[in-house]
Amino acid sequence: MALAQPEQGGLLPERIAPPRGTLATTACMETLQVGYLHAVAAAAGCSLSQPFPDNGIDWHVSHSAPGHTVDDEVTIKVQLKCTYQIPPRPAGPAFSFTLDNAHLEKLARTPVSVHKILVVMIVPRSRDDWLRAGHDRLDLRHCCYWTNLAGHPVTGRRRTTVRVPTSRIFDDRALCEIMTRVGTGGRP
Repeated sequence: MALAQPEQGGLLPERIAPPRGTLATTACMETLQVGYLHAVAAAAGCSLSQPFPDNGIDWHVSHSAPGHTVDDEVTIKVQLKCTYQIPPRPAGPAFSFTLDNAHLEKLARTPVSVHKILVVMIVPRSRDDWLRAGHDRLDLRHCCYWTNLAGHPVTGRRRTTVRVPTSRIFDDRALCEIMTRVGTGGRP
């Protein structure tokens, strides 16, 4: 088995890719983004639940903290999307992402009793590039970004393009900040 040059930062050397399963790439992308969400929620001290049936929302994320004033535990709804059609580290302050109007209508509804966010994951086109494991970490490529689409208009006939800010990287700190705002009666 041929080994590539070791990467920086303690990652194991790249190896020839093993034969991957035949599961559709889109199904694999969905599983990968769920893993990302689970990792972020774990680091943020949040619990996750999956509505059944999902009715257009993928996950409920809940957070308890002493600073919450509206309730002892607050919840947001999360819609996950994943794409390889946008390059990693998108240039500019935002990138365009197209949603079916039915999804946008659900995410844009206002007022709401439980806030919703859209989380878009950008992945490399090749599954060989999704993960890198090392003795001290697991790198998951590339990144998730989040946005609150409350009040966003539907402009297309069947689909509408929205802008997702590149400043809103979805990680544990961002999730804690979102929950803090919601926990004091604010918006995500």
